[in-house]
Amino acid sequence: MTTFTYCAINENGNEITGEIIADSEEIALKMLASRGHIPEGVEEKSESFLEGSNFLTRIEENLTPVKPRDIILFTKQLKTLIQAGVAMVQILAIMEAQTENKRLRAIIGRLSEDIREGSSLFDAFVRHKKVFSPLYCSMIKAGETSGALPEVLDRLIYIIDHEHKVKSDIKAALRYPLIVVCFLGVAFFVLLTVVIPKFVTIFERAKIELPLPTKICLVLYNIIHNYWVFILLGSVLGIIVLVKFFRTEQGRYLRDRFLMNLPLVGPLIVKSAMSRFASIFSILQSSGITVLESMDILSNTMGNAAITREFVKLKQLLREGRGIARPLGQAKYFTPMVINMVAVGEESGKLDNMLEEIATHYDVEVEYSTKQLSEAVGPLLTIGLAAVVGFFALAIFLPMWDLTKMVN
Repeated sequence: MTTFTYCAINENGNEITGEIIADSEEIALKMLASRGHIPEGVEEKSESFLEGSNFLTRIEENLTPVKPRDIILFTKQLKTLIQAGVAMVQILAIMEAQTENKRLRAIIGRLSEDIREGSSLFDAFVRHKKVFSPLYCSMIKAGETSGALPEVLDRLIYIIDHEHKVKSDIKAALRYPLIVVCFLGVAFFVLLTVVIPKFVTIFERAKIELPLPTKICLVLYNIIHNYWVFILLGSVLGIIVLVKFFRTEQGRYLRDRFLMNLPLVGPLIVKSAMSRFASIFSILQSSGITVLESMDILSNTMGNAAITREFVKLKQLLREGRGIARPLGQAKYFTPMVINMVAVGEESGKLDNMLEEIATHYDVEVEYSTKQLSEAVGPLLTIGLAAVVGFFALAIFLPMWDLTKMVN
């Protein structure tokens, strides 16, 4: 989007000037004409690097994060005002005045401009993908298409709030282990590069044959001491390559497939994905969206590349008229419970109700799995800590024992 300055004649015959945001000069002219103005001239606005406060304001807006809680509050206000029968332009004006987050306030202002210029609600939202996820935009489209936007927004609030809670619980469960692992890594590095070399010097002077743990520590120390530059550069380069690879479609697929096969973490990811699948599919079905259209929306909103790839096979089988449960049974990662419940809902004609039951069940399962993960991390950390401490104890005290026997 580009800012243009314009000069035009309004409906009263007065000359006016101002600024307008559009994708091109031609679109800017059409937008002015749609407002009832006669354009005299439109020019792209040129700004110096630090011109006025607009540049600094824009920088501040882009740096301000929009947290899930901000999105949840925004969605709740939007739903309430729509239910009250307020016009969309007026709703956005009210919300722009009340929103405290600077970035979100600026986005609401742009949404308002797009709506006034004739854009649909979905088209306005989809221009801000960095703030509104594909799931959010797809649900807006479903609600706008079906005419049940408040109901869709109500379910959307539940999904966002629930997923935010699950992520917060997982982060809380992993916070303590990560701190312990970081300190353990620092302790390992200090012992390996500072403590062990000093003891090794004493043992070599006494001409004691070093045991295997001490030899391993000495080899690791020599590698770090002699090749630390290459290790550092290799680590940085490896991280950059991995980050870029994981941004590709194949990279995301391999990463998600690997995570789903991990113990403890994998089942939690699968259950969370089943909950999201059932929640979104239920809303789409109750909103009158066709199954094939629902699969297109779901493939863009699952947030898991491994499961998303299965939707390509699902859509092909659905086009062949095989129902829903049978294609799900031929796809990976979908649990037997999901397949059986979908089959029952398909036969009874109450698929959306069955999907809600599935979502509720897996919401509880996700909470239980999160607690299991938190409880399992403690013993694993204890075992890891014991292994590291035991290894260094053997590396130091075995030769010291030999040295003691020699002195005696």
